[in-house]
Amino acid sequence: MTPALQLQAVLRRSDFTLNVDIAFPAQGITALFGPSGSGKTTALRVLAGLEPQARGRVVVRGEVWQDSVHGIFRPAHQRALGYVFQEASLFEHLNVQDNLMYGFKRTPVAQRRHAWDHTLAVLGIGQLLARWPRELSGGERQRVAIARALAASPRLLLLDEPLAALDATRKAEILPYLERLQAELDMPVIYVSHAIDEVARLADRLVLLDAGKVTAHGSTAALLTQLDLPLAHGDTAGAVLSVTVIGHNPDDHLSTTGFSGGQLIVPQQAAVVGQTLRIRVQARDVSLTLHKQNGTSILNILSATVIALSPDGPGQVIVALDAGGCSLLARVTTRSAQALGLAPGLALYAQIKGVAILG
Repeated sequence: MTPALQLQAVLRRSDFTLNVDIAFPAQGITALFGPSGSGKTTALRVLAGLEPQARGRVVVRGEVWQDSVHGIFRPAHQRALGYVFQEASLFEHLNVQDNLMYGFKRTPVAQRRHAWDHTLAVLGIGQLLARWPRELSGGERQRVAIARALAASPRLLLLDEPLAALDATRKAEILPYLERLQAELDMPVIYVSHAIDEVARLADRLVLLDAGKVTAHGSTAALLTQLDLPLAHGDTAGAVLSVTVIGHNPDDHLSTTGFSGGQLIVPQQAAVVGQTLRIRVQARDVSLTLHKQNGTSILNILSATVIALSPDGPGQVIVALDAGGCSLLARVTTRSAQALGLAPGLALYAQIKGVAILG
């Protein structure tokens, strides 16, 4: 199947070369992730037509925006895309409604792909229309900036670290709205970030960049637990699981969820029975035991099999586990790994001390 978005680009600078060949799916959020200087924003700028010296091709749903071999180059204003930066560059002399109408009115009716009311609902900004940009919080400004980008009915949405300038409270405010973009927009969304928590929560797919080259790409859940990648190491290592709500226990303020590896008890959720949740299990919150424990405060104990082990700094080991076909990570001491005789194929139990609900 032909991908919805293709980016083939070579861009040489004095101290850096971007050389990528990436195919993106038609829907959902794909994150470009890597250290500073890895080429994330440069790749976005090539997609946007802001790097005319780049050689290669940009094709969106079969429409060629750039092809250096055939001399095709559409400048940025001729590419049907929305671009949202770290800072929400709203028109300060216009209120929210007029900011949104700026792009909406300039899009011919026949080319409008998003109804006015739909965009307001997805981003929860209907009550902000009469406000001025100076009256908005940081999270509200970013939601308006995304809505303004969508008002022009783009075929591609680019988000360049849209949460980087926000504090933790404002990030928590906007993240649920970004999750809705993943489910409701019929277009590729390319999300640049250096924050692994954002990527784990929002992105279906992940492209890892380093020194201008793609080092890995695939589903976020798979890459987060791949031991030969840096994401699976260090204090932030963890796995992402999709679980289904089975039931609620209001007396204990807990909810029971299920997945192919068993059941997980999580803090009580507003989700209805049958709804899917995305959760993150940090490797540091998983301990291992050869025998199922009784008389423990840990509620979540899963049967698992060791897949692989990898050193993870002085005195630490990362253990990749299979739990009913789903991947988990555990971070244990080297001494514990030796005492337990950890080796590929060993059956044991994973004790999960904490679960983070992502959405």
